Amino acid sequence: MKEPSTIATMAELRAEIDALDVRLVALLADRARLIDRAAELKPGEGMPARITARVEEVVGNATAAAAARGLDPRLVEGIWRALVDWSIAREERVLGRGDGA
Repeated sequence: MKEPSTIATMAELRAEIDALDVRLVALLADRARLIDRAAELKPGEGMPARITARVEEVVGNATAAAAARGLDPRLVEGIWRALVDWSIAREERVLGRGDGA
């Protein structure tokens, strides 16, 4: 990724954003594959799809990372809560619903 201050035109800036978006999607696909593996492993460990303490840990880790990088933690919290909810729904298709309080 280029340093933003070195980008001279909107066309160049848009190309950088588009390339970054492709990388973000690839990372999300990697995360989805890990979620699929979690759905395979959790039954053997007696775990439900939703484990509330883990949800809060994951969101807290993401918001702390955001704050450390100067990104609005509230933005990241919203994105991560949606991502985690989607991930849990993906696991529940395999595991069924369970109480993970």
